[in-house]
Amino acid sequence: MTDSSALDPEDLKIVTLARSARARNGVPEGAAVRDENGRTYVAGTVDLDSLRLTALQTAVAMAVASGAKSLEAAAVVTDAGAVPEADRAAVRDLGGSRTPVFLAGPDGTVREASTAG
Repeated sequence: MTDSSALDPEDLKIVTLARSARARNGVPEGAAVRDENGRTYVAGTVDLDSLRLTALQTAVAMAVASGAKSLEAAAVVTDAGAVPEADRAAVRDLGGSRTPVFLAGPDGTVREASTAG
């Protein structure tokens, strides 16, 4: 388990935004990413008959669609015990393998801080 209070304030902000998206939209996951200019993109799980995206994939897609060229960090709030490889790949595609990825539980407690690797 990671001490959330030890996170950089900007990293803690994206965890809080991801948690808010999950709660507000009543979806299984909330996610947020921060681009190279400090802009944040917040998303929830997309589960339509014709389109299924995790919250982190949606947040990355929103960043790309808004013109982001890179990512500084990503956060996902979920009950899951790990960030799926497909989510890490989406972060890696835009931010590179060293982009920090924070996994937090529904209460906002960061359980893992890793990279998109």
